[in-house]
Amino acid sequence: MKATEERSVGSWLATAGWRLSDWFERWFPDAFALALLAVCVVFAACVALGSPVVQTAEWFGAGFWDLVAFTMQMTMIIVSGYAVATAPPVYAVIRRMAEIPQSGKSAAAFIGLFSMLSSLVSWSFSLIFSGLLAREVTHRVRGADYRAAGAAAYLGVGSVWALGLSSSAALIMAAPASLPQSIQQISGVIPLGQTLGLWQSMLTAALLIALSMVIAFYSHPAPLQARSIEEMRVKYEPAVRATGEPETPGEWLEYSPVLTVVISAMGIAYLIREGLTKGPSVILELNHYIFLFLIAGLLLHWRPRFFVQAIAAAVPSVAGVLIQYPLYGGIVKMMTESGLAKELAHFFVTVSTQHTFPVLVGIYSAVLGLFVPPQAESG
Repeated sequence: MKATEERSVGSWLATAGWRLSDWFERWFPDAFALALLAVCVVFAACVALGSPVVQTAEWFGAGFWDLVAFTMQMTMIIVSGYAVATAPPVYAVIRRMAEIPQSGKSAAAFIGLFSMLSSLVSWSFSLIFSGLLAREVTHRVRGADYRAAGAAAYLGVGSVWALGLSSSAALIMAAPASLPQSIQQISGVIPLGQTLGLWQSMLTAALLIALSMVIAFYSHPAPLQARSIEEMRVKYEPAVRATGEPETPGEWLEYSPVLTVVISAMGIAYLIREGLTKGPSVILELNHYIFLFLIAGLLLHWRPRFFVQAIAAAVPSVAGVLIQYPLYGGIVKMMTESGLAKELAHFFVTVSTQHTFPVLVGIYSAVLGLFVPPQAESG
């Protein structure tokens, strides 16, 4: 019976994906549990290297707050991105795009393509918009597997984003004001033309996009084995256009666009000034990018009350970020203070050559990404 079921999944790639998905659903814990497990593993490794137990615990507690600013940035990216994506003009575009794919396989490939292309512009843009697109597509396309669509929506963040305009490493190395002095003394300032602009980087991105689309298409299970959004117990709730009128004098400002126009004008003037004095690429810097999304969301919703309602609807989705990222800060503190980070670096240098080092680091980053999001690694 099991053999018959696996044959009906589709291609060998779909069968492999089905088995892998089944294994992860059965054995892989929640992301928060993984973060706690990572803390325990790193703690044990630090103690094994000779660090005192109490001292290691103190490092964890002290590092817990090191990523507070970054945690807030990630939270603001999600809520502001959601506000922009659910604004009536933008959400209408997402719903129109969701009508393009006509089958489960094409839906996975289409979502993956959009995710990867948009991540080359901004990983945060890709993260929010691709997730909403996946939800809309799986709601419309019969036979679309919600697991495959969800995985495709994260292809950009999981593959090519670091080869695009929001690559934090490339942007930092190209900006003297942001580059730590200790690193600048070693490498100097590296222009974007020597990182993102290289033909090797562009070719790598193109090959990754093409290969990922093929995998997304052929790994999608057959219709009989596909699990819909309803079967995954995900409630589809389309963004509802906010309506209402002020009922009391105190609510007049909440529904008036006057404050929206004034604040947005101030914000746009600031961004233009920053772009003229520091260069257009400064808009891609994380704080400026978040600010841009906030202003765009406010303008698109037009009335302050509607904008706040959109932000409130996005808040439940940031629960994991708020509690997990501080744990990552504690992990980083333990690794750096105990010398574990240096030991790992020494290990990779020792076992690798000039040609195998990038491959080993890539494998290490992929494994680490199961426990820590790539943006937390770069942050």
